[in-house]
Amino acid sequence: MIILGYIVLVIYCLALIYILAFCLMQFHLLFLYQKHLKGGNEIESSEISEENWPFVTIQLPIYNEMYVVQRLVDNITKFDYPKDKFEIHILDDSDDETVAIAEAKVAEYKAKGFNIERITREKRTGYKAGALKAGMSSAKGEFIAIFDADFLPNPDFLKNTIPYFEDEKIGVVQTRWEHINQDYSLITRLQAFQLNVHFTIEQVGRETADYMLQFNGTAGVWRRETIESAGGWEADTLTEDLDLSYRAQLKGWKIHYLEEVGSPAELPAEMNGLKSQQFRWMKGGAETAKKMLPSVWRSDLPFKKKLHASVHLLSSSVFLCVFIIGVFSVPVLFLLEPLGFNAKYFAVFLLSMLSIVGVYFVANVRTTWKGENYFKIFFKFLFIFPVFLALSMGLSLHNSIAIIQGYIGKKSPFVRTPKFDIKSIKDKLNKEKYMATKIPFTTIMEGLLSLYFIYAIYAGIQMNNKSFILLHALLALGYGAICFYSVKHLKLK
Repeated sequence: MIILGYIVLVIYCLALIYILAFCLMQFHLLFLYQKHLKGGNEIESSEISEENWPFVTIQLPIYNEMYVVQRLVDNITKFDYPKDKFEIHILDDSDDETVAIAEAKVAEYKAKGFNIERITREKRTGYKAGALKAGMSSAKGEFIAIFDADFLPNPDFLKNTIPYFEDEKIGVVQTRWEHINQDYSLITRLQAFQLNVHFTIEQVGRETADYMLQFNGTAGVWRRETIESAGGWEADTLTEDLDLSYRAQLKGWKIHYLEEVGSPAELPAEMNGLKSQQFRWMKGGAETAKKMLPSVWRSDLPFKKKLHASVHLLSSSVFLCVFIIGVFSVPVLFLLEPLGFNAKYFAVFLLSMLSIVGVYFVANVRTTWKGENYFKIFFKFLFIFPVFLALSMGLSLHNSIAIIQGYIGKKSPFVRTPKFDIKSIKDKLNKEKYMATKIPFTTIMEGLLSLYFIYAIYAGIQMNNKSFILLHALLALGYGAICFYSVKHLKLK
């Protein structure tokens, strides 16, 4: 039993070390972001005369988006770009009411003189990646702009992005996601809170140091030559965007990130949609890491660049470590005294928390809370950060399953995240067409894990050992909330 106890303690500590290393790398990106803010590495766009704007293909890959496809097409046709210099291709794999809505919008805008087509396939082979790959054969543009169904880019999007391609080394221009419904609920606020880190600290920090970064699947523009030279879209991972981003950069292309150009989009407004999105991102991240890490380390990139690329590709694995420290913390609680181990030695891992606090605070001050009173910001952060931490921990079981499946090579379909045209707090989540209908096994397990950590709190109090009470309280709250909202947002028959 003593040997088993040490094994448990070692696994627990290794998971903590992994999380610490990840958090310190995030803090390093914060340092780089602050360096960027001081200036000195800005990329200037070029001036392009009206007659010299290049031809652009705008691809809109959709699948069963009856609630948002109309607003998407209406929005794209408002682009402030010469009408004869862009085409709109709706890459439509839908098999529901979306088909008729999309056909009607195409007919409407063709009559108004727009170059717009609805492109379909017999089979949804390769899902989104397959649609993008098939769409290339009919695309006439020198540049390819891509928008998911939930995005509402601003009219000046193309004029803000295309000039950067005057630099022949730039193969992709990515813009920052904004959130049209972030104030809709606690769930949407927490998503915005997390995404703001990626679209400030991570993307800008990586570009500042000339590390590898990524196209985020939407709200960006590709140079057609970049896609073709990197081997085109491939459907062997669920994150085709991350995969092609790395293949393109290994070919020598650069990705330029525009923090100052925002592209509004709708966040998932219900828990099961959020979980399907998280599953796809986590599993796809693991699949891409498995696929691309050997190529990264065989390349002639500098060691530091390879190291940061590895951390980037392996970033989803932090959820697996979060799950491990949560589950293992309970037996560790009982093992500390028999093993003669003092919990105070874990204090060094508080560096993880301090690093992440700094990263999340700066990211959200720069975006959602920009210009607000610092006293007000402090109390907002004091509330939202622990709640965010709890729900992130609560998602760790669900995300760990996705990560493990990705690494072992288990295939699964591309499950798109349903959108319901939720723009503000006035909108109601009563459009049940795409709502989940069954309680998955993971949701049951999340409920049981919440009870597991409630017991751990009780056990800690009984043993007069309060070392893990805060951790267990966050875990109990997180798993309980994820379970509750997963059931609440079901369309039960």
